[in-house]
Amino acid sequence: MPWKFHPRNSDFEPSTDNKKLVTSITLEQLVADPPNVVKPLAGEVDESYTLSLTEDGAATITANSSIGIARGLTTFTQLFFKHSNGGAYTTLAPVEISDSPKFSHRGLNMDVSRNFFPVADIKRTIDAAAYNKLNRFHLHVTDSQSWPLEIPALPLLASKGAYESSLTYSPADLKELQYYAAIQGVELILEIDMPGHTASIWFGYPELISAFNIQPDWDTYAAEPPSGTLKLNSSEVDDFLDTLLNDLLPRVKPYSAYFHTGGDEVNVNAYSLDETVKSNDTAVLQPLMQKFLDRNHNQVRALGLTPIVWEEMLLQWNITLGDDVVVQTWQSDQAVADTVAKGHKALAGNYNYWVS
Repeated sequence: MPWKFHPRNSDFEPSTDNKKLVTSITLEQLVADPPNVVKPLAGEVDESYTLSLTEDGAATITANSSIGIARGLTTFTQLFFKHSNGGAYTTLAPVEISDSPKFSHRGLNMDVSRNFFPVADIKRTIDAAAYNKLNRFHLHVTDSQSWPLEIPALPLLASKGAYESSLTYSPADLKELQYYAAIQGVELILEIDMPGHTASIWFGYPELISAFNIQPDWDTYAAEPPSGTLKLNSSEVDDFLDTLLNDLLPRVKPYSAYFHTGGDEVNVNAYSLDETVKSNDTAVLQPLMQKFLDRNHNQVRALGLTPIVWEEMLLQWNITLGDDVVVQTWQSDQAVADTVAKGHKALAGNYNYWVS
C-alpha cells in the first residue's frame, strides 16, 4: 500500500469493482541449465529475461536459465501493490520489460562473527538480496571477536570461541542457508578470515595464536581489539588449516564456486611476538606470507573452489597470486584500478560508501 507516494488522505487506490485479473503466467526457459547453475563463476550463467504483462492479464516470462526465470518472477511481483481492501493491483499494465544485469557479481557482505545473527535473520537478509536481484551473499563468518561456525573436526573452535555456547551455526545450519540462497539464485560465499582477525581461535587452540589480547596497547598489534593472529611459520598452524579446510570445503563445494581466505589488516608487529618468526620486518615476513597463502590456495583449488582474498595481500604484501584468484577491494576506488592493472578480477566495495 504505497501511501507515502501520494498526498495525505488522498483516494488513489483503484476501485475493486469490475477489476481485471491476471489470467495466466507462462514461464519459458529457452535452453537447459548448465550443470553449474547453482554455483557458477561470475558471468557463467545468463540472468537476462523478458517480461510481458498484457492488459487482459496474460503474463509471460522468457529466459535462458532458471536464474533468469527467477529474476523475471521477482520483477513480476514488483509490479503490484497491496490493496487496502485485499488483493493486489498494478497501475503499469500493459508492460514489456527486457532486463539483464550490468555486473556479473552483485553481492552483499554480512558479518555474523562480530555480531551474531540467528539463521532466520540471515535468511531474511538473503530474501532482501534476492529481491534486489543480487546474486552473491558473502558471509564473513569468523573474526577475532567470535568463532560461531561449528567445525566437527575442530570442536573447540566454536565451543570455546563463540560469544556463548548457543550462538553457533551447525553444519546443518550452514547447509540450510546455502540451499536457501541457492534456490533464489544467490550463491553463498563463505569467508574464514586469516591470518589476522583470528584471536577467537586462541580460546580453543592457544598454541596457534601470537600477540593475543595485548592490553592496553592492542592497536600496536591489530586494527581492532582483541589482537591476535595465526603464527606465520608454524607446522601446527599448517596442520590446523589442513584439518579445518578438509572439513569445511567439501561442504561448501556443492553450493559455491568460491571460497574467501581473508587476508585483510594483517599487522606486522604481531609477528615480533610470534616465536616462529620474531620479526616485524616485511622483508622477513613477505616470503612467509607468500608460503602461507600458497598453502591455503592450493588446498582450496584441490577441493574444487576458486580463492578470493582481500586487497592487502596483493597491494600491500605484494603476494604473487594465481591467475584465478579474485581480489576483493575495500579501501579505495584506486584499489580497483590497481588490482585490475595487475591482471586480477576485482570486487569493488569501497568502505567509505558501503559500510555503516
